Amino acid sequence: MKKVKDVMQSKGGTVATIGSSATVYNALMLMVENDVGALLVLDINHKLVGLITERDYSRKVVLKGKSSKETLVKEIMSEHPATVSLEDKIENCRKIMTEQSIHYLPIVDGDKLMGLISAGDILRHLNNEQGEIIKSLENYINH
Repeated sequence: MKKVKDVMQSKGGTVATIGSSATVYNALMLMVENDVGALLVLDINHKLVGLITERDYSRKVVLKGKSSKETLVKEIMSEHPATVSLEDKIENCRKIMTEQSIHYLPIVDGDKLMGLISAGDILRHLNNEQGEIIKSLENYINH
C-alpha cells in the first residue's frame, strides 16, 4: 500500500493558505484563484490552526445569513483538523476521512506543514492502483 508521500510526489506540495483574521470573502477569492475547495489556516507564526472549506462557507455563512465580507475565517474554520504525515498509508487517510466525514487532511511533519491531501487525491490514487492491478492480472492470464 502506497503512502501519502507517493501521492504528493505526483500532485506536488503547493498548498493555498490564509490567515485566520482574513475575511471569508478573501478566502473564497483565494480558493477560486487556486482552483481548490479548501485552504489551510495559519497563525502569525505560520503554524496550522485550522482549515476552511467551501462546505464551511455554505453551512456557516450562507445558510445563517451572514456576510462573507464581514465574517472572519476564524469564525467558521474547523479548528485543529485531523492531520497525517508523509509516511501515513493512503488507506489510513481514507479511514480517517470516512470516520470523520471530512474531505481534506493537512499533511504535517512535526510542526512543519507539508501539504494537503483531498478525498479526490485518494480516489485518483486508488483508481490508478486498481488499474495497475487489473493490467498485471490481464498480462498474467494472457501469457
